[in-house]
Amino acid sequence: MAQKTLLKGRVLSFNGSPFEAEPTDATEVHEAVLIEDGRIAAMGLASNLSDTHPDAGVRDYGDHLIMAGFIDPHVHYPQTAMIASWGKRLIDWLNSYTFPEEMKFGDPDYAAEIANRYLQLTTSHGTTTMCSFCTIHPESVDAFFAAAQLRGQRVVAGKTCMDRNAPEGLRDTAQTGYDQSKALLEKWHGVDRISYAITPRFSPTSTPEQLEAMGALWAEHPDCLMQTHLSEQTDEIEWVRSLFPQARDYLDTYEQFGLLGGNGLYGHAIHLETRERDRLREVDAGLIHCPTSNTFIGSGLFDMNGLIREGHRVGLATDTGGGSSFSMLRTMAAAYEIGQLRGHPLHPSQLLWLGTVGSARALRMDDRIGNITVGMEADLVVLDLASTPAIAQREAHSDDLWEAVFPTIMMGDDRAIADVWIGGQRVSD
Repeated sequence: MAQKTLLKGRVLSFNGSPFEAEPTDATEVHEAVLIEDGRIAAMGLASNLSDTHPDAGVRDYGDHLIMAGFIDPHVHYPQTAMIASWGKRLIDWLNSYTFPEEMKFGDPDYAAEIANRYLQLTTSHGTTTMCSFCTIHPESVDAFFAAAQLRGQRVVAGKTCMDRNAPEGLRDTAQTGYDQSKALLEKWHGVDRISYAITPRFSPTSTPEQLEAMGALWAEHPDCLMQTHLSEQTDEIEWVRSLFPQARDYLDTYEQFGLLGGNGLYGHAIHLETRERDRLREVDAGLIHCPTSNTFIGSGLFDMNGLIREGHRVGLATDTGGGSSFSMLRTMAAAYEIGQLRGHPLHPSQLLWLGTVGSARALRMDDRIGNITVGMEADLVVLDLASTPAIAQREAHSDDLWEAVFPTIMMGDDRAIADVWIGGQRVSD
């Protein structure tokens, strides 16, 4: 017999993009959602669904907002323990904090400890899917996928490949990077809810030979995602120019080696040149906005309005631990603030869409996750829109749903997460 659960509350779903029309016209609010065998089976009036499915278990969330679980398309789970490290820009930050921590992940026990800690922390913040860089160690990939598999989560990750400009012990080679990535891909890709991403960290830490090897692997497995970094900081861009003097621009250091495509995920993408914007749009690549990271490390202000208007595919991510929070709510708040600084504040529906549907689109998974529509996998978050006294007193004076939601976006944290469902199963406290 099918397992059915009826969730009552304010159920938010998207019927389009809030960037393409009036933001509120892209949303619908229902009274209940029916989960059956791990998928969304129906939405609508609570009384109708109760009458037609009397065998369903019922959980009533009152005025809480039920929506798709948050999707974080650019993270570094190995940086969990060193999040919020002080005072450096990107290259110094990597050398001072990131690389020493990543050295530890050759130990399978330590990798498993951090993988489980990371997934516990992110679940407590309502994130149900993420795309993570691991370390150069295959053990780090196995640990992350094994932990996610036990939880039934849909995740993406890959072995980070680096064969230069990194410490001894954190470098592979073009050949070992290819061989280990291929073995991990063949072991994990498509198992349960797991997907593999080919993962050159960024062009400064890969020789042309390694970038060519990663491009060859992607050509052999074009259904896989490929994730990397692009144009995060101006001094990084100058470094890239010195390492690749023949390249037309930063993007060309990927493009010439077969690492530009529609299944590509390009983190940050702040300081893009006109040619880069045009090429990324032509191939319909995914650009990942990481606002808390961009402000914390002093990288710059992402051009959300301009890139969306040009037709780019954009996701929203924490970039932990360069980002200073595991919370997608805090990430939405930072995206709003950056939008204000650029003269284009984002509507609450646009922020929620970016953290769900938009990020799912970037991952090419919007046919499975990121929205509450019939047939989608039932990964859900339940938001308490009055989770703290400060938020509650503001929410009490709201005139509509969006006024009620916005204080939680701007001031909410893990206390706002009333419940989380992954694959149709409620996650226990």
